[in-house]
Amino acid sequence: MRALVIINPGNPTGQCLPLEQMQDLVKFAYEERLVLMADEVYQTNVFDKSHRPFYSFKKVAKELGEPYANNLELVSFHSMSKGQIGECGRRGGFFEIVNFDESAVDQVYKLASIQLCPGLSGQIGIDLMVDPPKEGDESYKQYSEEISTIHTALRQRSQEICKAFEKMEGVTCNPAEGAMYLFPQINLPQKAIEAAKKAKRSPDAFYCMNLLEKTGICVVPGNGFGQKEGTLHFRTTFLAPQIEEFVQRIKEFHEGFMKQYS
Repeated sequence: MRALVIINPGNPTGQCLPLEQMQDLVKFAYEERLVLMADEVYQTNVFDKSHRPFYSFKKVAKELGEPYANNLELVSFHSMSKGQIGECGRRGGFFEIVNFDESAVDQVYKLASIQLCPGLSGQIGIDLMVDPPKEGDESYKQYSEEISTIHTALRQRSQEICKAFEKMEGVTCNPAEGAMYLFPQINLPQKAIEAAKKAKRSPDAFYCMNLLEKTGICVVPGNGFGQKEGTLHFRTTFLAPQIEEFVQRIKEFHEGFMKQYS
C-alpha cells in the first residue's frame, strides 16, 4: 500500500491549505492510487475562518463528485489531545475509514480490538469532543465562554511571538493560520555552523540545544520536518501562558548566541 499523508492545519508551520490545493491533492491521490491519510487533528484551531476556513478532505472529495466521492480511499484522523483546549496529556482520538474494501476494514477492527487497557479518560473526552454542549444546555454558556477565551488567547500568543521573531537578527517567520505552532527560519553565522559541525550536530539542532541549556525552553529542530535543503528552522508552540517571559528569554538567548558566533 502507498499513501499520501497530509497534515491540515499544518504541523510544524500552522498553515491551512486553500480549497483549490486540497482539490488537487484529492485528484492526485486518486489518479496515483494512493491512500489519502488526512491528519486533521488541529481543525478546531483555525484563527481566521473568514480568510481560510477549514475543510475536511472527506468534504472536499464528496463535493468533487465522481469518481472521487465514492472511490478515493481516505483515512481521516482527529484527536482531543491536539484540539482547541490543547489537553496534550489526555490521549484520545479516532479515525474514519472511507471507501475501503470491507475486508480491509475488518482487519483494522481486528487490530484495534486486540489492544489492551483503553484510556477511559480519553474515551470520555472524545465523547465530549464530538458531542459538545448545545445551545439550551445548562453548561452551554460556560463552555462557549471558555472555548472563546482559549481560542482568542492562542491567536494573540501566536501573533505576539511571530512579531518578536521577526524583530530578531537573521530570523523570519510566517504567521500561523491555525494549529499550535510557529516554524521560524534562522540564518546562523558561519562560526555557529562550524561549531555545530565540531559538536557533530546539525546547525539547527546545535541552536536548539543551546537554547534548551541556556533557557530551559525546548523547541524542535527543523531537520526533523523535511525542511528545504540549505535552510534552517525550529518549531515552537505558543501554548505557554507567560508569553512575555517566554519571548524575552528567547530574545535574550538569540542576541547572545548571534553575538558569540558573529
